[in-house]
Amino acid sequence: QVQLVESGGGLVQAGGSLTLSCTASARAFSGYPMGWFRQAPGREREFVGAIDWSGDNTYYADSVKGRFTVSRHSAKNVVDLQMNSLTPEDTAVYYCAVQIYNRESLYFSRSYDYWGQGTQVTVPS
Repeated sequence: QVQLVESGGGLVQAGGSLTLSCTASARAFSGYPMGWFRQAPGREREFVGAIDWSGDNTYYADSVKGRFTVSRHSAKNVVDLQMNSLTPEDTAVYYCAVQIYNRESLYFSRSYDYWGQGTQVTVPS
């Protein structure tokens, strides 16, 4: 069983920055593709960004491209989501997930096998 723990959420003013971290419970599960998703009230969970097993390739939703960066620590079981130029539209619960068994596209939530509990990011208008 893999446990993922997100941290770093909070309240930030529009235009500000915030970094979320996701730590996988076991180093044995490091090196797997990991993704970030978010869900705002009344909306479906949506893809934000992802990183492949090596950390060499990243993928982003159009809405965050150029503002958000997904990166992997050298230990590979920790993945960060650096968020810049935040807007009220970025307000949501942010979830990290890891793909261990599935081999579908990283853009889809169904492609991930384990999820964190989520962390709230609020950008007031």
